[in-house]
Parts: sequence; C-alpha cells; structure tokens
Amino acid sequence: MKKKGGRKILGFMVKEEEENRGSVEFQVFSFTNKIRRLASHLELHKKDFSSERGLRILLGKRRRLLAYLAKKNRVRYKKLISQLNIREQ
Repeated sequence: MKKKGGRKILGFMVKEEEENRGSVEFQVFSFTNKIRRLASHLELHKKDFSSERGLRILLGKRRRLLAYLAKKNRVRYKKLISQLNIREQ
C-alpha cells in the first residue's frame, strides 16, 4: 500500500485513480475506503446513529454498483472483489 495525502491507497488503484475517477472500480474502491473508516469510527462510538445511517447508505450504494458491474462484466467484478477482499468467493 502506498500513502498519498495521509491516506493509504492500494497499488492496483493508483493508475486508475489518475486516469478515470468515474469508473465503477474506482467508485467501489472509494466507497470501500469510506465504509472501512466509518466502521472503525463506529467501533469507538457505538451510539453515533447518524454515522451508522451514513454507513448504511454507503453500503447500499456500493452494493448497487457491484450488482451493476456483475451484470455488465463478470470478469472485472470478480477481479475487483478479490482485490478489495469484500465478499466471499
């Protein structure tokens, strides 16, 4: 992992970040980072229901993007979930 601006970035996403921030892969990567950050926040602040709501919204957005990618291009979908380690295979 590389650091950029105080944030960790996976090596495989660095190239895509510079090229296409609108790609489905980059959006899922971005949502995953936000989800992980919110999840760690909620471990410390269990009664922060506003952040919990935000987490649920992000999870739904990521789920819809992954469903779209799985329908359009199964190979890219499988590669992405294995690299981000977000679903059972």
